[in-house]
Amino acid sequence: MPKPADGRKRVVVESVQPEIDAGRFPVKRIVGDTVRAEADVFADGHDHVAARLLFRYCDVPQWTAVPMQPLGNDRWRAEFSVARVGEYLYTVSGTIDHFDTWRSDLEKRIAAGQKVAVDLLNGAQLVEEAAERAGRDDADVLRRWAAQMRDAEKLEAAQTAALDPALAAMMATYPDPALETRYERELRVCVDRERARYSAWYEMFPRSTAAEAGRHGTFKDVEARLDYVAGLGFDVLYLPPIHPIGRSFRKGRNNSETAEPGDVGSPWAIGAAGPDGGGHTAIHPELGTFDDFQHLLRVAAAKGLELALDIAFQCSPDHPWVQEHPAWFKHRADGSIQYAENPPKKYQDIYPLDFESSDWPALWDALRDVFLFWIEQGVRIFRVDNPHTKAFPFWEWCIGEIKRDYPDALFLAEAFTRPRVMQRLAKLGFSQSYTYFTWRNTKQEITEYFTELAESPLREYLRPNLWPNTPDILPEALQIGGRAAFLSRLVLAATLGPSYGIYGPAFELGEHEPLRPGSEEYLHSEKYEIREWNLDTPGSLAGAIALLNRSRRENAALHASHHLHFHTTDSSSLIAYSKSSLDESNTVLMIVNLDPHHKQAGWIDLDLDAMHIRPGETFQVWDHLSGARFLWQSPRAYVELSPEMPAHLFRVQRRVRSEKDFDYYQ
Repeated sequence: MPKPADGRKRVVVESVQPEIDAGRFPVKRIVGDTVRAEADVFADGHDHVAARLLFRYCDVPQWTAVPMQPLGNDRWRAEFSVARVGEYLYTVSGTIDHFDTWRSDLEKRIAAGQKVAVDLLNGAQLVEEAAERAGRDDADVLRRWAAQMRDAEKLEAAQTAALDPALAAMMATYPDPALETRYERELRVCVDRERARYSAWYEMFPRSTAAEAGRHGTFKDVEARLDYVAGLGFDVLYLPPIHPIGRSFRKGRNNSETAEPGDVGSPWAIGAAGPDGGGHTAIHPELGTFDDFQHLLRVAAAKGLELALDIAFQCSPDHPWVQEHPAWFKHRADGSIQYAENPPKKYQDIYPLDFESSDWPALWDALRDVFLFWIEQGVRIFRVDNPHTKAFPFWEWCIGEIKRDYPDALFLAEAFTRPRVMQRLAKLGFSQSYTYFTWRNTKQEITEYFTELAESPLREYLRPNLWPNTPDILPEALQIGGRAAFLSRLVLAATLGPSYGIYGPAFELGEHEPLRPGSEEYLHSEKYEIREWNLDTPGSLAGAIALLNRSRRENAALHASHHLHFHTTDSSSLIAYSKSSLDESNTVLMIVNLDPHHKQAGWIDLDLDAMHIRPGETFQVWDHLSGARFLWQSPRAYVELSPEMPAHLFRVQRRVRSEKDFDYYQ
């Protein structure tokens, strides 16, 4: 085994956290967040060790150093804030702190009454060496200290100078870099804008927005719907694919293999021939023009809505790429192109792309350019359809290419897939991901799943986006649970995670009929036909949605999930959990009845420490959903929740000393 480059470096730096797959992937943060790093830093013998956290923005060559604080057992911690969108680097260094070791020994010798004149000279030499590494002003200060320490005629003053805490602090800022051990890797932080973590999405089919029955909706019709969506409190309006739709093998209503005259087909069968055709960079002619699209973007932005587009990398048989780039598709033994299948299901209207194509470099470029095209149109958020059916290396390259020039771009992975696949996509660069929330219904399922998301290493890189329904998924809970199920799933989605979405107007209008028993497909699915929605339907959940989204905006605790804590209940149908803001200034408590058919009552045992409440302290809880307020003092509370309003969303107000303070703290 060869000798190391410098065998004098005695410090070991290991077990740095956070670190994803030995530094292969970055951790994720939002502008303004803190990165708290820990590491094991130690050395042989009894010399003192100093550890520093080093960080820098990617295009800044100089490192900023933060002294790390010992936690015990050779574990150290420090943190830094990220102030810009983009990428930061960080690592940990450790060195023998000869001055602190000397200072500690000097204190012991003085306490034992030993002679320390020579020791003071040794210390002065260390100070003078540090002066050579310091800037001019600090160097002068250090040399004056060293001179005092060398003054043998004023031994007491020399000892006082040597033990001055100000000297120790200055010496800590000028360690000897020659003997410093750096951690073997420089780790990365991907910093996004706030919407990457905290957002509320509303999905809507543009073609179903026309005011007149039977007419194909347009971008102008979508504009007319913007006040409604903004009034519900959403900040992202997500549109399924807006491109021309193929005619070959077009699907009919309810996913029929035979289309009737007038059937509009699936927006995910992308690409059409002819003068009004085109592919992923074209707009369906009945929706409008690019000028209309630009106008929609501007009007939406003025109302506080950001537009998200669906990117589905698949083609109808009529897509221009099929003729222009046949090598991008798989071919069967008879020479025909392989259509999409999930046996026994067949999707003849869709050709998947072949990521094992010999022409893969050109394919990668073309797919990246689809994103860039819409970014140049002004779009910065993309919901990516089925990313788990495309090659992992492509996503890492593509998202990296885009975020290099457009670091504010965000990508939502529609990854209803195996856990490892979902996690890999998050590591590769997707800003958010769909989750298994859609199928987590019991108290145990919800508790276990969201504890994993909030407390495991997943929290460093996977940002969940919770959807109680999608155009593809009408879960059984919504099919059989009635209005109460829609309400409870809404509250869970909006409060368990900082980002959530609904497919509307199907959700707020309670669309619940499946295509057939046991199916999660909608009857009269909007994927295959234009639907007419009466937004004034009695019983709409629009009011509850608007109230809930307003509560989300008003409570910083609901903008993140790191401080999620589940509390004990004595009923399997009642789930209770609290969340606190990162600075602990805001705490909310949610209690949800998971039984959509019956009133449920029971006792909640609150972990007051998790809610930052002292034992015996009186506190007020104010329900954002009903307006009711209560004074609580005990960690034990009794609740009743009926299907009519199956949830409490309490804002917790501390320091309520008596009844007379009740109104003040509302």
